[in-house]
Amino acid sequence: MFERFTAEARQTVVLAQGEARTLHHDRVGTEHLLLALADGAPGPAAGVLHRHGLDPADLRRRIVAALDGGALDQDALATLGIDLDQVRQAAEATFGPGALQNPARRPARRSGHIPFTGPARKVLELALREAVRLGHREIGTGHLLLGLLREGGGVAADVLTEAGADLPGIREDVVRLIAAEAA
Repeated sequence: MFERFTAEARQTVVLAQGEARTLHHDRVGTEHLLLALADGAPGPAAGVLHRHGLDPADLRRRIVAALDGGALDQDALATLGIDLDQVRQAAEATFGPGALQNPARRPARRSGHIPFTGPARKVLELALREAVRLGHREIGTGHLLLGLLREGGGVAADVLTEAGADLPGIREDVVRLIAAEAA
């Protein structure tokens, strides 16, 4: 499928893999695609997201909070007389290294391909469908954003909704922009 992607869309996928590595995730999810589209990917998606008041740093903060919402608060536990380091050591001695680690935060592969989550694969498929629906031969970053909006069930959709994004408005702006580029 990537043969139909523009250079910018391919770069977005590479950036999404980099985002997953940076966040120590072992899969590329919709959240990583959103971060790549919002911060660094060339093409219309970043501009549309910015015009709708979506700041990459704020999106990153929201994504980290969404994924690590259940993280243990060492200071709060200390006020109760619980030493998190001792608990962690005991758990790792019994169950192995990383026993208390959130599976989404386990160290990712440092090099090579990082697989996509089901929702992220769906975004790529929907991006293709959006390009076909619009009569475009190639899949660009705008199509990726349209696929992300259409998927609607991943972490990225939750974060965009929480940020108060006007999803129909973003979709309308992207469609208008990529139609103008194709003309």
